[in-house]
Amino acid sequence: MSFAETFKALSDPVRRDILQLLKSGRMSAGDIGSHFDMTGATVSYHLKILKKADLIWEKKEKNFIFYELNTSVLEEIMLWISDLKGENSDDKKES
Repeated sequence: MSFAETFKALSDPVRRDILQLLKSGRMSAGDIGSHFDMTGATVSYHLKILKKADLIWEKKEKNFIFYELNTSVLEEIMLWISDLKGENSDDKKES
């Protein structure tokens, strides 16, 4: 994972909305697309960007592809931001 790819993926409101949808569980591309007024190709493009940033996983089952949220990448970002702000647990122990 690169932070540049992650932040690029998070910079688009549609991709953030897709992540919000996936918070409630796995979905197919068709299910995701039904929440937006865009072509299937555009939905696929957004899913590709999210996969490249490791923010989502793709799982194939028979003739279907389901997408799931990858929370480990989000946790890494949150830890990095907390560290940047000086909120890591080592700093708190020294105070």
